[in-house]
Amino acid sequence: MYKPYSPEWHRKRYLKEAIDKYFDDYVDNEIIHGDIMDILQDRMSAAVNEVNKVLDLKDKLKLN
Repeated sequence: MYKPYSPEWHRKRYLKEAIDKYFDDYVDNEIIHGDIMDILQDRMSAAVNEVNKVLDLKDKLKLN
């Protein structure tokens, strides 16, 4: 249990509201699974792009 109105409490509340919306709208579990996987893939791609940007900068700094 998180302290009320803490960042953790809000994060959990937002996640619960999103999940509840899927269930309230009777969305098929395969769609829910697909949406979660898409979100995770997007996040992973963004992280990889960020790492590649940093690695590119490091390479440029090595050359100078």
